[in-house]
Amino acid sequence: MDKELPVGDDLGPVKVIEVNERSLGLKAVLVIDNVAAGPSIGGLRMAPDVSTAECARLARAMTFKNAAAGLAHGGGKSVLYGDPRMPAARKQALVRAFARALRGEHDYIFGPDMGTDETCMAWIADEIGRAVGLPAVLGGIPLDEIGATGWGLRHAIEVALGWCDLELAGARVAVQGFGAVGRHAARFLGAKGAVLVAASDSAGTLVDPAGIDVEALARHKDGGGAVAAFARGTALDRDAIIDVDCDIWIPAARPDVIHEGNVARLRTRMVAQGANIPCTAGAEAILQQRGILVLPDFIANAGGVICAAMEYAGATAAAAMQAIEEKIRANTAAVLADAAARGVAPRAAAVDLAAARVRRAMTYRRCSTF
Repeated sequence: MDKELPVGDDLGPVKVIEVNERSLGLKAVLVIDNVAAGPSIGGLRMAPDVSTAECARLARAMTFKNAAAGLAHGGGKSVLYGDPRMPAARKQALVRAFARALRGEHDYIFGPDMGTDETCMAWIADEIGRAVGLPAVLGGIPLDEIGATGWGLRHAIEVALGWCDLELAGARVAVQGFGAVGRHAARFLGAKGAVLVAASDSAGTLVDPAGIDVEALARHKDGGGAVAAFARGTALDRDAIIDVDCDIWIPAARPDVIHEGNVARLRTRMVAQGANIPCTAGAEAILQQRGILVLPDFIANAGGVICAAMEYAGATAAAAMQAIEEKIRANTAAVLADAAARGVAPRAAAVDLAAARVRRAMTYRRCSTF
């Protein structure tokens, strides 16, 4: 497993668990960051190159995300090493084994993330009864199907328009990662008049300045086609999405896709972070200096976890979507107003808002470990 464990601070992490079952080839990590507001909730990410350090960063993002959204949950995250496209029987065996290993960790609730879905959550619920993002037949709200995270992104972007003198009608959008989050964000923005001019997946980039038919591209992807193989538009390499001239650039895939080595290539007016930790701190500082508005991940992409928490509490999909709209619009407005008033980056304002809420929750707890 990873040799370097995350360095803690006064907020967490409260627990780091590494699971290694050689007989199954299972290698996985859970980080519970903070549980002052309630049991932690966060997704299970599956990829060959995950790490304990990445898991800890994502767990802290969940602490801030849940606190900013006013949820009765702390932050946690789990990662499972492996190719999510492995045979279904093998994937099921690994996910179920990981869930069983964490049977006693009642301060963590599994949710879907990159490489996992509602079927994976059903396996976990069957093993330990502690998962959200379940199939509808099991009482879940299909958050990927309804586009909960993309719905929240659309509202965060809409609120932010006034802060960068931009109209949504006719705005050019580029989506890095045309998956569950990216496609829905493009669809919801398109319904308000925005134009998808570029999209990418792990195999390549599709560019069409005249506009890409979002629904047709989604059907193409659902049929197993790569984005760059779509019938209309220009096919480019995967990283070419960074160079597309646009108004709104949405990272909706892996961490750290924008870093000091490529941030100068971005030509946009707004970066709306649909993925968790998609930009390094140094890259965000450069974007701030260039006058590009960055909507922090744990403010803008909280729709999925808000939906998950609502499901856990027994709410309907309609109530969840309404809560997403209200919470994300209010938090985006508060963060951008505070950032402007103090002359700081939106992330600094967002961290201050979320950390203050976490520390307030901590004052109500008897135990000093959160």
